[in-house]
Amino acid sequence: MTSPPTGLRFDDALAIVRDVAVSHRLETETLALSRTHGRILAADVHAPLSLPPFDNSAMDGFALRHADLQDGETTLQLAGEQFAGRALGLAVAPGQCLRITTGAPMPAGADTVVIKENSRVDGDLVTFVAGAVPPGSNVRRAGEDVAAGELVLRAGSLLTPARVSLAASMGLASLPIVRRPTVAVFSSGDELVEPGMALAPGEIYDSNRELLMGLLRADGLEPTAWPRLPDDPKRVEIALRDAACAFDIVITCGAVSAGEKDHIPAVLAQFGQTHFWKVKMKPGMPLLFGSLDQARVLGLPGNPVSVFATYLSFGRALVDGLQGRSEARLAERAQLVAPVDKEHARREFIRARVFCDDHGVLRADPNPATGSHRLRAVADSNALIVIPDGPQRLAAGEVVEVLRYA
Repeated sequence: MTSPPTGLRFDDALAIVRDVAVSHRLETETLALSRTHGRILAADVHAPLSLPPFDNSAMDGFALRHADLQDGETTLQLAGEQFAGRALGLAVAPGQCLRITTGAPMPAGADTVVIKENSRVDGDLVTFVAGAVPPGSNVRRAGEDVAAGELVLRAGSLLTPARVSLAASMGLASLPIVRRPTVAVFSSGDELVEPGMALAPGEIYDSNRELLMGLLRADGLEPTAWPRLPDDPKRVEIALRDAACAFDIVITCGAVSAGEKDHIPAVLAQFGQTHFWKVKMKPGMPLLFGSLDQARVLGLPGNPVSVFATYLSFGRALVDGLQGRSEARLAERAQLVAPVDKEHARREFIRARVFCDDHGVLRADPNPATGSHRLRAVADSNALIVIPDGPQRLAAGEVVEVLRYA
C-alpha cells in the first residue's frame, strides 16, 4: 500500500485539493431566481431576448424626427403622448412630436428625444429652444446592452445581485445552480469546555467551533456543529464515519499531528483515503486532507491562527471546487507598513490589519504577535499576509499578497 504524501509544498497540496474537488463536483439543481443569490451557476446562460427589447427613451421629453429641427427655435405639433408601459402604436409624422417619458417605447417615425427642460409647451404646440441636438439623442436602441442569443452568464460564475438582476431583466424565473456542499464541523480534545460552563484546572473553552462555523457561514454555507470529539480512538472513529456517510465535507480542528491523542489520521488511513498529510506552511503544518465514505475530510490543526490560515487557503478551495466555481476569488495585494523577516522555507501567514490610506493605497500592518495560539491578534486583524516560500526579507513598502477574512 502506497503511503500518502507528507510535507508537501503549499502549491502542490493546494493542487491536490482542487483536483479532488473537481472530481467530486456536486450535482445540479434548479432554483427560483430569488434563491440563487450567492450560488454558483451550473450552466451557461444565453440571452432569450435583446436588452433593451425595443427602442426607448432615455429621458422625459419629446420624441421627434431630427430632420424637423431647425438651427433656431423649432415649433412642432404635439400629436399625443406615450408613457412607459404598453406601446400604443403611435407614430410621428413630419412636423409633429410626441410627449414621452423615460423607458417609454419610441413611436414610429421618431429618431430623437429632446429633453423636457429644452422645450416650451403652448397648448398643442411645442417650441424647442435653439441648441445642437445630435440625431439619436436620448434614445436607447434595442439590443445595445445585450443581443438575443448572446452568452451573458458563464457556468461557474458566482451569482452576484447584479447577475441575478440581469437574469431577471431577461425574464428568467429560475437558474441551474450547483448544490451547496453540506458541512459537518468537529472540534476535538478532552480539554475543551462549552462557553458558559465552569472551567476545571487544565481546561479551556472551545473557540474553534465558533471560528469555523462563522467562516463557513460567511462563505454562504450552512454548517452543522457536531459534538466535540473526545480523546478516544473508537469514539473518534464512530463519529467521523457517521458524519462522512451523511455530509459532503467533514472539517475537524485538532488531533491531526503526531501525538498520542491524535487519532484522526489513523481513522482515514484505516477506513478511507489520505490524499496528503502535512504541508510546508506556518502555521498549519499538520494539515490533513482525505476522503472517507462520501465526504472529503479536512483535518485542521488546533491553534486558531492555523484554523484561519488552513481554512482560507484550503477550505475555500475545496468548497469552490466542489461547486465548480470557475472565477478566482478576489486577489488583493498591499504595501507593507513594517518590514517582515522570515528565515525558514515554509510559506507563512501573518495576521495583519489591511486598510486604504489617504492616497488610495492598500496597506498591510503586520501584527507583532507570533504564536499560533494568540486569538486576540486574530480578532484585532482583518486579513493574513502571505509570505512566499523560502527565506524572505521584505522591507516596508514592498507589495505582498493578503487574504481577507471575508
